[in-house]
Amino acid sequence: MAFALLVGLGLSGCVEMNQTQQTTATGALGGAALGGIIGSFSGNAGLGALLGAGVGGAGGYLYDQSQQQRAYGYQLAPRGYSQQPHDKPY
Repeated sequence: MAFALLVGLGLSGCVEMNQTQQTTATGALGGAALGGIIGSFSGNAGLGALLGAGVGGAGGYLYDQSQQQRAYGYQLAPRGYSQQPHDKPY
């Protein structure tokens, strides 16, 4: 019961976030979970979770930025033209 309440409160805090913030938070949460699990094997789950959250948050942010750059690049192409360079000039 307490876990369901905690998850519900955590998700309600994500309503006002933009896409970058959501992706970064998701990466941090996943990294903290994985880091906590890996850290528990060495006897220090807290440090593992802290390091995992940092790495996961940074990874989530970088992933979001690369996706935004990709979307921005495709928006600049005129209709009917691809983003790939051509071997032969027109």
